[in-house]
Amino acid sequence: MSQAFRFPRDLFPRVLEQRPTRRALLASAALAAVLAPFAARGAQEVEIEEFDASGKSRGVKRVARIVKTDAEWRAQLSPIAYDVTRREGTERAFTGAYFDKHDNGLYRCVCCDTALFDSATKYESGTGWPSYFAPISKANVVETADTSFGMRRVAVSCRRCDAHLGHVFTDGPKPTGLRYCMNSAALTFAPRAAA
Repeated sequence: MSQAFRFPRDLFPRVLEQRPTRRALLASAALAAVLAPFAARGAQEVEIEEFDASGKSRGVKRVARIVKTDAEWRAQLSPIAYDVTRREGTERAFTGAYFDKHDNGLYRCVCCDTALFDSATKYESGTGWPSYFAPISKANVVETADTSFGMRRVAVSCRRCDAHLGHVFTDGPKPTGLRYCMNSAALTFAPRAAA
């Protein structure tokens, strides 16, 4: 496992020993911004739970985080998938490919192919977006506070590539009481293979 970048204290001993001035604080902030990519090297890997085509877990694995330029994402994705996953957009209700799909299989990230949802947890929410009461593995998604548009919601993204998927709400069915309301444009569907 790689270690986080540590700034050598002896590189600028005079700056580190003096009482910080406004100029020194601004210079430190600029230096921190320049060094941030190096400091983040320890975060270039993530742990996700991998699943085979039948939906069987192959265990939690440490894998490379997927990072691409904006141009690379635009070249890979459709315009709606790009808007949803990279710009946190939302497709219009009842327009996505999977809102009323009931086939048996797995839903994977359109950006990196990480398994995100199993059709066994999909249900008809009446919202016009595919809804699930649980992700295939909590290890594969990240939930963060979203206060955009004057609302308090919880955004859901793919752990491996940071693709925005949708939001999770607390009005879902049992057993979890959760509704993972996802955008079809953020997902691909793979029919379940025989075990």
